[in-house]
Amino acid sequence: MAQYTPMIQQYLSIKAAHQDAFLFFRLGDFYEMFFEDAVRASQILEITLTSRDGGSQDRIPMCGVPYHSSAGYIKTLVENGHKVAICEQVEDPKLSVGVVKREVIQIITPGTVIDDHLLQDRENNFLASIEKDNDTYGYVLCDLSTGELKGYTYDGNQLSFIQLLLSHGVKEIVGNQDLYDAWTNTVTQTGQASVSIQEEDSVDSQFDHLVQTISDPVLLRASGRLFHYLTHTQKRSFHHIKAVEFQQNDKRMKLDAFSKRNLELTESIRAKGKKGSLLWLLDATMTAMGARKLKQWVEEPLFVKETIEKRLQLVENLIGEFFIREEIKEQLKSVYDMERLIAKISYGNASPRDLVQLKRSLFSVPVLKEKIKGIQGKYALELHANMNEHKTLAHYLDSAIHDDAPIHIKEGGLIKAGYNEQLDQYKDASSNGKAWIASLEQQEKAASGIKSLKIGFNKIFGYYIEVTKSNLSQVPDRYERKQTLANAERYVTPELKEKERIILEAEEKISGLEYTLFLEVREYVKQFIPGLQELASAVSELDVMQSFAAISEQYRYVRPTVSEEGIVNIVNGRHPVVEKVMDAQEYVPNDIVLNKERNMLLITGPNMAGKSTYMRQLALTAVMMQIGCFVPAESAELPMFDQIFTRIGAADDLVGGQSTFMVEMLETNFALTSATENSLILLDEIGRGTSTYDGMALAQSIIEFIHEEIAAKTLFSTHYHELTVLEESLHSLKNVFVSAVEENGSLVFLHKVIDGQADKSFGIQVAELAELPEPVISRAKTILQTYENQEKREALPIQEVSATKEEDLQESQLSLFVEKEEKANRRDNKEQELIKELKSLNVLEMTPLDAMNALYKLQKKVR
Repeated sequence: MAQYTPMIQQYLSIKAAHQDAFLFFRLGDFYEMFFEDAVRASQILEITLTSRDGGSQDRIPMCGVPYHSSAGYIKTLVENGHKVAICEQVEDPKLSVGVVKREVIQIITPGTVIDDHLLQDRENNFLASIEKDNDTYGYVLCDLSTGELKGYTYDGNQLSFIQLLLSHGVKEIVGNQDLYDAWTNTVTQTGQASVSIQEEDSVDSQFDHLVQTISDPVLLRASGRLFHYLTHTQKRSFHHIKAVEFQQNDKRMKLDAFSKRNLELTESIRAKGKKGSLLWLLDATMTAMGARKLKQWVEEPLFVKETIEKRLQLVENLIGEFFIREEIKEQLKSVYDMERLIAKISYGNASPRDLVQLKRSLFSVPVLKEKIKGIQGKYALELHANMNEHKTLAHYLDSAIHDDAPIHIKEGGLIKAGYNEQLDQYKDASSNGKAWIASLEQQEKAASGIKSLKIGFNKIFGYYIEVTKSNLSQVPDRYERKQTLANAERYVTPELKEKERIILEAEEKISGLEYTLFLEVREYVKQFIPGLQELASAVSELDVMQSFAAISEQYRYVRPTVSEEGIVNIVNGRHPVVEKVMDAQEYVPNDIVLNKERNMLLITGPNMAGKSTYMRQLALTAVMMQIGCFVPAESAELPMFDQIFTRIGAADDLVGGQSTFMVEMLETNFALTSATENSLILLDEIGRGTSTYDGMALAQSIIEFIHEEIAAKTLFSTHYHELTVLEESLHSLKNVFVSAVEENGSLVFLHKVIDGQADKSFGIQVAELAELPEPVISRAKTILQTYENQEKREALPIQEVSATKEEDLQESQLSLFVEKEEKANRRDNKEQELIKELKSLNVLEMTPLDAMNALYKLQKKVR
């Protein structure tokens, strides 16, 4: 250290305590970085790498970013999974002796960002703290920008747990050294989150009030670890953090990471964006906090009938009160993101405009309360009761802060007239003083006869009287020369100097007093934080409910019935997202019936016919009901599912080093080992990733296990038509198929699911639709015909054929000829029977569906 200058020594000592972060070291108007930080940052931020003399023999690498535009650079580093330690001067350079004292005032990490530039308005930014005890994980999710704190427990393996955490949208995971060593590579390779170390896991006394309802020791240690990490990185108090809300497993539907992804609840599989997801469909919210609440509900549906019914009733009532709903929607547009405004106030970095936004939001609350009062139902009454108008605070802010206040708190113009008497006196002195000077200019012109005389001001010389040189002979003796210019002279008078003193003193005091008063206003608001958070929660819930009502009315959704007998009876159900992206008139609805006698559906049919859509349709309908929304159907009765397991679609986990088939088996294993009789299982094409016989054997074994051991509601789609015989031996399994027909050699998908089984997969026809080269299609048809005509008899070994006597060979050929003739006769007889059956049909008395079924049966016999 001795070889470096005192300033570089200071930098190195501070950097030694923050090795895992980029140190933004404040020097004047810049944040500077040195040594390895500078080299790495210059590459990531694409800024110039320079060097400086630091006292050593070699020059030190250096780069920097302007203080006033640092937010964008910090955002880039954080989004790339890095931490940034902000090191500021903590004493006045004018008063310091030697090197100015500097300290790290905050460490910005991916999971602790609170600046608007670093956040997505309609998404949470979660930090997860982890603790493990044998096979049980305890974890706490914290969104520092909203104050939310949620606790969970989970039993399962490490890989499934990591997937679950990432499915929450976690940006950073905090654990002890052992967890860091075990998880870093797996988590960081996904690019979704970073991993940090925090060993201390006891709950400090200052946070006791946040864990009063928590008794689980694993969850307590996870909470303690989180609090220590926040204290270390943020270095301030946390008035806005709410008590840990334990998410009880028996009160919510459990959705593993695989199912959330496969069902495309919050993002589409292909585009990895919101569009095309269930969240995209349901989001007609007016506020950012409403959008975040909706996302949380979609990811964690309810398993409490009373709450589900309460929400459904409010949706029904809102649909029935169109004009009230529209007025609520319009009023919500005036509500800002109160949750994040509250966090800024708690943090001590709320701007004047933030307080103006809070005031405007509060002024919208009385109107919202009045409108919700007109809606019937228990839930509406609860929301009304939780909407504290905070009139005292709203009027206080209105009296204190200018509506057009600037963003920065040291620019002046923050405080309204009438709020503080001393400030009003200073402002009066300043404004009257300037008016006096304007009047003085006119008086001096008249007294001296100098029409070009003017009074001006600059920061160096203050106020002055300026006279051009051509008029110097007319200057009164009482003028005191102050400055000589090329074409003019500047003067002052005792009166002007006195007024200058009063005006400048007033303006200086105005700026300082306004800053002090604003800090007092901001501090005053802190006492209202708990009540404001309760209000924000009620407003966000109302926003979600009006969104449900608007979407349900727009797309003709119906209120579902919650079945207590485990019955699924959906009439003309639709896949909500598919219906939205295509012409609704072209969408083919389908019934879904599941009960004790029909607990498992084995679905066959060609590719692209809609098997996966049919399966997802049921799951999404269940999710929609259990978040309290109406569902896409003519009528619907569903039970509450405790869990939904899906295996739909194929995807390699290249980062994890797992093939498509391995991913398939892992997801299937999770379903088989976790499902209960109250669960819903959706399995699509299980076994297709291996050989035909292996796959078929696995598929049948899985079907039998679910049927006999779990008894969960199950939809199982397959191309293994041989499995359809299981309907005869498994009493709760029923065959259904998605119909399709061939017309003039082309495949037509009917998208209608009917009872029975498909006897053909139409794979080649689908390949034709995909426009594979004609030679490939033609050759495939030839090979398929060969396979279909091949008899199930053992082939004669080659060496035996060469040794066969001529008469034996002739006898064999004769036998084949006779066999072919018999087949031809049977075919002729079958055709006669088909003609007779066709003539017996009374087409005029048949419905379109009856005609389609009859045609299908005839076609099946022809094949």
